[in-house]
Amino acid sequence: MDKFELIFIPAPGMGHIASTVEMANTLVTRDRRFSATILAMKLPYDQKVAESIHSLSTSFADKPIQFLVLPEPPLPQHSKNDFILLVESYKPFVADAVAKLADASPRLAGLVVDMFCTTMIDVAKEFGIPCYVFFTCSAGFLAFSFYLQELYSSSGNGSNEAVEKLLNSDAELGLPCFVNPVVPSRVIPSIFFDENKAVWFHNHVRRFRSEVKGILVNTFVEMESRVMESMLSGSFSQVPPLYCVGPILHFKEDTDGVGSDVLKWLDDQPLSSVVFVCFGTMVSFDENQMEAIAHGLEQSGVRFVWSIRQPPPKGKFEAPCNYADVKDVLSEGFLDRTAGIGRIIGWTTQVEILGHPAIGGFVSHCGWNSVLESLWHGVPMATWPMHAEQQLNAFEMVVELGLAVEITLDYRMSFSEEKARIVSAEEIESGIRKLMGEESDEMRKKVRAKSEESRRCIAEGGSSFVSLGHFMDNVLANLTGGED
Repeated sequence: MDKFELIFIPAPGMGHIASTVEMANTLVTRDRRFSATILAMKLPYDQKVAESIHSLSTSFADKPIQFLVLPEPPLPQHSKNDFILLVESYKPFVADAVAKLADASPRLAGLVVDMFCTTMIDVAKEFGIPCYVFFTCSAGFLAFSFYLQELYSSSGNGSNEAVEKLLNSDAELGLPCFVNPVVPSRVIPSIFFDENKAVWFHNHVRRFRSEVKGILVNTFVEMESRVMESMLSGSFSQVPPLYCVGPILHFKEDTDGVGSDVLKWLDDQPLSSVVFVCFGTMVSFDENQMEAIAHGLEQSGVRFVWSIRQPPPKGKFEAPCNYADVKDVLSEGFLDRTAGIGRIIGWTTQVEILGHPAIGGFVSHCGWNSVLESLWHGVPMATWPMHAEQQLNAFEMVVELGLAVEITLDYRMSFSEEKARIVSAEEIESGIRKLMGEESDEMRKKVRAKSEESRRCIAEGGSSFVSLGHFMDNVLANLTGGED
C-alpha cells in the first residue's frame, strides 16, 4: 500500500495547535495511507502552549502522527510578543524540518498550514510540494475576510483606506454571505485598526486565495449553508476548493484536578440548571469588571461555575494565570453568599464541563472552538466577545442563526493602556436570565437540533465526512497531476 505524509503547521496558540492536531488525527484515522507530522511553534510568553504540545504528543502516541517541536528563534526580548515577526522567524526552521522529512518520509503529499502561517507557502514552493490551508475560524469569517481583502485590493495603491472608512462608519452593510446586514465598525477585528497589521492580514488572505490547492474550514455546511453557498456561487473571485470538515474538536481528559472537583459538584445539581462562565485561556479582567460579573451572577440567582484568571503584571505581555487565592479579587462575602449555588475555578478543560448534563448555558468569549464545543454539547450561549474575529462570531450566533442570546455583541478587550468599557452587572444579569429562563426555550430547541446535525455530519456519509474524502482525493490528484 502506498504511503503519503502531510506536514501540518499550526499557529503557536493552544486553540490552533489542538484543533490542527485533531484535524491530522481525523485524517490519518480515516485513511491508513496517510501519516502526519506536526511542526510545533512555541509562544515564548505562554508556558501553557509548551504544556499543551507535550500533552498532545503523549495523547496521540499510538497514531501515525509525530510531533517535532521547532527550535525557538533567537528573537530580541522586545520582539517576542510580536506574533507576525515570531511566525516569520520560524520559516528557516520549518524549511530545515521539511528537508529532513522529504529525505526520510514516505511520499511527501504536502503542507497544511494554519490560516496565520501562509508565509510557509514559500517553503512548499521551495520543495515543489502542494500547500493547503486549515482555516480554524468560521466560514462566515472566511467570507468576510475575502470581502475586506477585495476592498483593500480594489484601492490599487496599497492603502487600507477603504477598510478604515468602514471601521469609522456605523452604516449597515449588506453582504451576500449573510441574511442580515452588519455594522462593520462593530464586527471588523481589532487588528484592522492597525494599518500595518491590516495589510499583513490582507496579504494572508490573498495568498490562500491564489497560492494554495484548497482550504479546510472547521465548520459544517448545515450551520453555515448561506455563507458556503455565497462563496461557491461566485460572490467572490479566485476562491480555491473549500472543504467543510468540522466540527474538529479536541476532547481531553483533565489532568490538574481542578476539573474533577467541579465535576463532582455538578453531579449534585439539577439538569441544565448551571451557567458556565468562561472566557478562554487568554482573557482576564481588572477588579472593577470582576466585581460587575460577581454582582451580575449573584443577582441572577442562577447556579454557576465561573472560571477566573489573574491578569499578568502591568506592562508585561504574558498569559493570565490562576489566582493563588480568589478571595484576593472577589468582594468580601461573595463566596459565602454563593456557596450553595456556585463554584469558582481557575483554568480547566472547558469541554468537559460543557458536556456535563447539569450545564444549561455558557457565557462565552465566542472563540470559534468554544462555539463549536457549545453546539456539540447542545448548550446555548450568551455572547461576550473580546477580540480577534469573536464579534463576528457573536453576530452570526445571535443575529444570523438565532443560536445564542447576547450580553454584548461588540465589546472589545483592550490590550493597550486604554481601558475597555465595563460591562455592567445589569447587562450580565439580564443576559444570564435570558439564557437560563423560559424565554430561551425556542432557542434551546434550535441548539439541540444543531447539536444533532454537528454529530451526524462527521459520521460516515455526513456532509463533513464526504467533504474530507473530497479533500483526500484532491491531495492524491495533486500528487499525480490529475484533476480535482
